Amino acid sequence: MVEVDRLAEYVTRRDFSRTGEPGRGTRRKSRKDKLSFVVQKHDASRLHYDFRLEWDGTLLSWAVTRGPSDDPREKRLAVRTEDHPLDYAGFEGTIPKDQYGGGTVMVWDRGTWEPVGDPEQGLSEGKLKFRLKGERMNGGWALVRMRGRKSERRENWLLIKERDGMAGDEADHLTGTFETSVKTGRLLDAIEQDGKPKRTGSKSGSSGGKMPKFRKPQLATLYDAVPEGESWIHETKFDGYRCIAAVGKGGPRFFTRSGQDWTDKYQALADAFDALEGESLLLDGEIMAADVPKNGSAFSALQAALHDGAPLLYYVFDILERNGRTLTDRPLLERKAALEEALAPLDLEEGKVRVSAWVEGNGGDILEKICKAGGEGIVSKKADAPYRHSRTKSWRKVKCGKRQEFVIGGYSPSSKRGRAFASLLLGQYADDGRLCYRGRAGTGFSANELDRLGGKLKSLSRKTAPFEDVPGAIARDAAWVTPKLVAEIEFAELTAEGHVRHGAYLGLRGDKEAEEVTPENETRSDVKVEGITITHPDRELFAKAGVSKLDIARHYGLVGERMVEICGERPISLLRCPAGIEGECFFQKHAGKGFPDELTRIDIAEKDGETGEYLYASGAEGYVAAAQMGTIEFHGWAARADRLERPDRMVFDLDPDEKLGFAETKQAAFDLKALLKDIGLEAYAMATGGKGIHVVVPLRRTVGWETLKSFAKTLAHLMAEREPDRFTATMTKDKRKGKIFIDWLRNERGATAILPYSVRARPGAPVATPVTWDELKELKSAAAFGLKDMAERLGQEEPALAVKPQTLAKAVIDKLERRLG
Repeated sequence: MVEVDRLAEYVTRRDFSRTGEPGRGTRRKSRKDKLSFVVQKHDASRLHYDFRLEWDGTLLSWAVTRGPSDDPREKRLAVRTEDHPLDYAGFEGTIPKDQYGGGTVMVWDRGTWEPVGDPEQGLSEGKLKFRLKGERMNGGWALVRMRGRKSERRENWLLIKERDGMAGDEADHLTGTFETSVKTGRLLDAIEQDGKPKRTGSKSGSSGGKMPKFRKPQLATLYDAVPEGESWIHETKFDGYRCIAAVGKGGPRFFTRSGQDWTDKYQALADAFDALEGESLLLDGEIMAADVPKNGSAFSALQAALHDGAPLLYYVFDILERNGRTLTDRPLLERKAALEEALAPLDLEEGKVRVSAWVEGNGGDILEKICKAGGEGIVSKKADAPYRHSRTKSWRKVKCGKRQEFVIGGYSPSSKRGRAFASLLLGQYADDGRLCYRGRAGTGFSANELDRLGGKLKSLSRKTAPFEDVPGAIARDAAWVTPKLVAEIEFAELTAEGHVRHGAYLGLRGDKEAEEVTPENETRSDVKVEGITITHPDRELFAKAGVSKLDIARHYGLVGERMVEICGERPISLLRCPAGIEGECFFQKHAGKGFPDELTRIDIAEKDGETGEYLYASGAEGYVAAAQMGTIEFHGWAARADRLERPDRMVFDLDPDEKLGFAETKQAAFDLKALLKDIGLEAYAMATGGKGIHVVVPLRRTVGWETLKSFAKTLAHLMAEREPDRFTATMTKDKRKGKIFIDWLRNERGATAILPYSVRARPGAPVATPVTWDELKELKSAAAFGLKDMAERLGQEEPALAVKPQTLAKAVIDKLERRLG
């Protein structure tokens, strides 16, 4: 059989005497246990990202036109291209413009990939699923072929992120955040200027002092509440002008957030970086007035300082580049350390440059103190997040009062002699480009500012209204101006129509273009999952693992229906940890005041003759509603709510002594499985997320609690009597040393066991997960599964449903009794 030359098209398209791309090379056999992948950012006739997977000695290749997205809602077009040689994975440089694919190539991501299922079948059927472990792309992904005409020369596929713990919720997070090479740390333009790769981490000497180019700043999203948890840091929200400072040869240059060069306006800072001889830095911070009157407005003080040439301060809170190396891919705390190091030669206590102070955790307390002191608010930042050149949710601003930017579109004349106007008419741009009327501001003007602003307004005079929707009574006497000026306005509230009430003028925003001014709406911290509002979604319940309350709620939204499918409607007890697993946790089996309606109540007679109000979940929304209350774990009865006196499962919890390893516990599970099979029963296994394994026998509801309890006790004691050195069926602590306790006590009325797919309140947020017996052989730990694994597991055959309910018949009981001898 003639082998297909999979690199023939690649070789035919290229003139290797002109291009620096690798040739055919020696074809190597791919190791299926260590398959590589690479993503190359390719600025050819149009910018795209080449996604390549190693398979069968070559790189399967797709051109992803808009780049990969870690948002599962995004389906990115990926055009199948010719296979490339394995050596291409390391190629970074510029292909001559007159050659095929001419343009600059960057190694944007790299790592290993693992197929899910048979990749040959996936390629053939048009659905290739896989897991990536890269420097930027991780978790589950899929390539899905689109239907097309047979005559089409290229195959069109879609690259889609799976819903898992590595998924994001911002369409362009990956491509917007990561702009440098993972191989050399360079930007595309640096690669184009010098196609020869440079080693990452090289010393700064050759590029020291070079003036960096302006780069767009990261912007914060307005929120209504401060995020909680130790993974957030909090800084003062400065009431000044945002400024990107480029430090290099020729003195510093200062840019507004839109890229306007304001170096001349900030002459007071011309010598601020003189002590940094030879350094090249790109910094992010805020310009403030050096002197702010007590109880005065910092923003108004800055306006006056700029007008009078008074001293300024530059508060720096981030560093984007140092000596030619970009730092934006690094976590925030690493950038903070790099910033302190870079600015160490400066007098950061008394000089013109200061480093913005920050605190870790306790954001709510910090906000309260800042607001009491008359500050504007705080900015909360995710401590491990990279720097992105866009508005993001990893930077969140919370304001003490209400203030926004508005465009001045006119004014109401004043009846007072010598006063230029009575009030400003304000607007903001809608998404469709219309300037919408947003109300008036009539206070906050000093006499000097009235004269100065009045002169500016007269120079912008026009006959027609720039707004479309000004109320008639206001429009009748109004004077209109060309909408060029942007004002900062403080106000009491917005009306239902979106108009400001009690607007007060703070000053002009010369650093903002009028067209940029749009309504700034607060993002509610609350999020809905399965229709349930999750309050304080950022509260970290597993601080060290970075798992939030929202993560737990989304987990139960994902697995809730499967839990109902396996467990049905059975009474449950809740382990609640409202402040996280490091705070106080408590069990709750009875319904309490304020419990959500999504959890159904049921009255159950208890041992003491009293009746207790218990709970059960009928759907995913019930589990999510419990998670909203801080519930992490769910423990269920061995019977369902509709027939409480007829249990439907028998559970053996294999609980090892702390000195034993997981291998001994696994062997015990297989021994128990064999004994059960010997007497005519099938079981499935569940990794509990703790130390042990549950062996579960689904039952038809034919026997009562006493029969079930007696059977389970007898079987457990039989195993313990057969191998007393390995097992015990007695709960007493001194009898469990060095042994595995076969806990049969889960099988009595009112006892509970952890439910399948419940999260455990243990470090790392492991999940109790049913497994096949073949899977159990390979497991290294009972806590092998986490939140990120669940989406994939739900797509597989369910081990807990593969074993059908059986009858605890007399023949089975007789077989067990005969084993007793």
